[in-house]
Parts: sequence; structure tokens; C-alpha cells
Amino acid sequence: MASGFFALLDDISALMDDVVVMSKITTKKTAGILGDDLAVNAEKASGFVSSRELPVLWAITKGSFLNKLIILPIAFLLSAFVPVAITVILILGGLYLAYEGAEKVYEFFVPHAHHKEEGSDAAKSPKEVLAQEQKKVKSAILTDFILSVEIVIIALGNVMESELLVQIAVVSVVAILATVGVYGIVALIVRMDDFGLKLISLSNGETNATYHMGRGLVRALPIVVKGLSVIGTLALLIVAGGIFAHNVPWFHDHHILASWPGMLREFVMGLVIGSLVLAVVLVIKKLFKKK
Repeated sequence: MASGFFALLDDISALMDDVVVMSKITTKKTAGILGDDLAVNAEKASGFVSSRELPVLWAITKGSFLNKLIILPIAFLLSAFVPVAITVILILGGLYLAYEGAEKVYEFFVPHAHHKEEGSDAAKSPKEVLAQEQKKVKSAILTDFILSVEIVIIALGNVMESELLVQIAVVSVVAILATVGVYGIVALIVRMDDFGLKLISLSNGETNATYHMGRGLVRALPIVVKGLSVIGTLALLIVAGGIFAHNVPWFHDHHILASWPGMLREFVMGLVIGSLVLAVVLVIKKLFKKK
């Protein structure tokens, strides 16, 4: 009886070791998409009145957890009963990532005219400001849903050879870490300028180290957000290229760019395929606009 109990503990210990090891590997694999997730959510959570930034971010975080609760069971059911669907969704997700990355590159070289919202927050009633805030929160949660699908499927794609219990544990850990990690860092980023202003006020009007540090934090916020956007775009294309390189047999059979360094190869693949998808989307948009 005792030997059976200790054997069970040994099995549980071995399982937990597998989960820890696979979680580390899978987290590294999803790091690229997490960079984009971080950049997108930092942008979505900024631009509010200072007192509303953290409540808005908390609302988005709760929506993100709800997204994971919806996505995870569906992903595990597909893995158990229709495993080929995971590869199909993974490739479709790769096409979306490549398209999104190529679109950002395209918009950098061919800037679009964005319509400015009419009226400032000061000219709006509290009800209108609240409605606008709720609209932004819903938009952020929808964006998070799309990115969460990509994170879960990429994570699941890396543990498809493992037992179902290991898959559930690893992907759940990665999903929770993604939400806590991304939104924790976003919270620090959106409060960076407030912390900087606090340091400036503590300097008592003197241009001392505290003042310069505070001023540096205030000035750094837009640079950090923009830098995250650039890193996120590169990450999108590299992650997408990696999905194609490892899941599309044609690239293996024809040894496409096989002699190139791995990251450069994946970036080029992501950019080329993303540009093709973007071209198709632009043509379709023009055809609908003519109609």
C-alpha cells in the first residue's frame, strides 16, 4: 500500500518536472507574440485620465482571463479529438501574424490618414467619456482574444507530442503567465509618466538628480511604447516565419533558405508571406470599394 502511494508521488513528481521543463521551452517559443501583445496593450491602456488608467487596465485584464477560459477548453478538445486542427489553426494564425507584421511595415512606408476623434475629453460629459472608455476596453479585450488564440495555439503546438495532462498543465501555465506578465508590465509602463511627475514634484523646483530622473521617465514613455511597437513588429514576422518553416512540409522539401541563419530566414519568410497576404487583402478592399 505504502509502495503504491510512493509510486504515485514519484509519478506526480516526474509529471511536474515535465511540466516545468516544457513550460520554460514553450514560454520561450511564445516570447515573440508576447512582445507584440505587450506593445498593443500598452498602446490600448494609455491615453486615459491618470486616475482611470489602472481601473481600465484591470477591466482589460479580467477580460483577458475570461478569454483564456473560453479558448483553453476548446483548444484542448481539438488537441484530443482533432489534432490536425491545431496545425491548421497554427498556420492560419501564422498567416494572420505575417499579415499584421507586413501591414505595420507597409503603414510605416506608406502612412495612412487617421481620422481624429471630434472633441476633447474636457468638452464631453462624464457619460460620453465613460462610453468612450468602455468602447476602448471592449476593443482591447477583442484584440487580446485574437492574440490569446495565437499564444495558446503556438504553445499547444510545441507540446503536441506530450500526454494530454502535460499539454493542459503547460499551456495553462503559459496562458496565466502571459496574462499576468504582460498586464503587469503594461501597468508599470502606463504609470511611468506619473511616477516621473511625482519625482519632479519631490525636487521642489530644483534641477537636481530627482528632477532629471523624473523628467527622463516622462520623456521616455512615448519612446518605450514606440520601441515596443517596433520590437513587436519584428517579433510578429519572426514568429510567423517560424510557424511556416516548421509546419509547412513544402519549405522542408525544397530547403527554402536552408543555409541562412534561423532568425533571418524566419523573418524573411514572415515578411514575404505577410506581404503576399497584405497584397491580396488590399486588392479585395479596392474591389469592394469600387462596388
